[in-house]
Amino acid sequence: MEHQHIMRQPNNYGLANPGYVPAAGGKDSMFAPPVPESSGPSAPPAGMFDSMPGYEGTVAGGAGGFLPPPMPTHPVPQPQPEQPQWNIPSISEDTAREAFALFASSKCCYSSAPAKDGVITNMEAFNTYRYRLETFTEVRSTEWSHEPYNGQAVDAFIQSPPGPWDIPAKSNSYFMDSKQIIKVPYTSSMKTCHVCVGMGRKPCKQCAGAGNKVCWVCNGSGFRHGDDRCHHCSGRGRENCNHCHGQGSVQCDTCHGKQQLLVYINLTVKWTNNSDDYVVEQSSGLHLDNLSKVSGKELFRDSQYMVYPVMGFPDQTVVQAAHRLINEHQAKYSQTSRILQQRQTIELIPVTRVTYSWKGKSHIYFVYGNEFKVNAENYPATCCCTVM
Repeated sequence: MEHQHIMRQPNNYGLANPGYVPAAGGKDSMFAPPVPESSGPSAPPAGMFDSMPGYEGTVAGGAGGFLPPPMPTHPVPQPQPEQPQWNIPSISEDTAREAFALFASSKCCYSSAPAKDGVITNMEAFNTYRYRLETFTEVRSTEWSHEPYNGQAVDAFIQSPPGPWDIPAKSNSYFMDSKQIIKVPYTSSMKTCHVCVGMGRKPCKQCAGAGNKVCWVCNGSGFRHGDDRCHHCSGRGRENCNHCHGQGSVQCDTCHGKQQLLVYINLTVKWTNNSDDYVVEQSSGLHLDNLSKVSGKELFRDSQYMVYPVMGFPDQTVVQAAHRLINEHQAKYSQTSRILQQRQTIELIPVTRVTYSWKGKSHIYFVYGNEFKVNAENYPATCCCTVM
């Protein structure tokens, strides 16, 4: 039995939408397929942005816009006076024993007997220095940005915008990473939204702009079983799109339906603390990787616009490292950023190699750092723990 086309009934279903129409005369065809999805341009056109003096290289999306730093106006660094005293502290036998006992108690498989009953036979201190150079830099870049126009001030071409390095910006603290984004004055203008072409709405992606979709109950046939008309879509074969409520379009998410955009230049100021360390090799037998986890006693600190290599330090490898790192930082950062401040420090990381006797045999452990960390790779009294 042939089905009757129920679309000939005078009923109206949903909102009228040119994206779909009743099919022309034929068999069992309910509606034409939805129109293909269409959308506005994904990127702003080049002509959308005005040419601003001093910002000619600025583009949208963050690519480019790097601003070379101005020539420094700070004085040349001055050498610091030689430091006549470099105090080398050493730990006591009691401190070494207490650190060892605390270390053993923190290990579930370690017996406390070696720490309690072991007899210290020798303690040897190793002067291990860590030199650190920090260079605090500022980098500036620009990019075109936009936001929905809601009546904001439009100030482009009222006067020339200030130069990108003339806009005041200050970090909260030296040697701390941070970032600030500033809207450049006198660059704001109003433009038609490039995504919706000033319509304020875009075709709905869920229904490709048709305002309706194939009925999920009858799969577009209009009937469920035999001659039973589909009650979900009232025999239409299609149902209104819930995403756009049958309108075929949704609000533009770029201009938020305002049809216009406020276009302006954003200045991004980024402050970065660039740090490099040099640790003096020492012959104690303790791996240098352990020292990165502890602090030391600060013996020397110098902070100014540009530091001068440390002088008069008893370990010449530290002096040589200071010269090398300062030259490297100047070459690396002065061309791509503005150096605001440098700081150099020297720490003494105490490392003590302790030799002790337990049950007639000699063993070694290390106590290092201000935290009195212990390293005992060959602890003589361990057991095998099994986790059930």
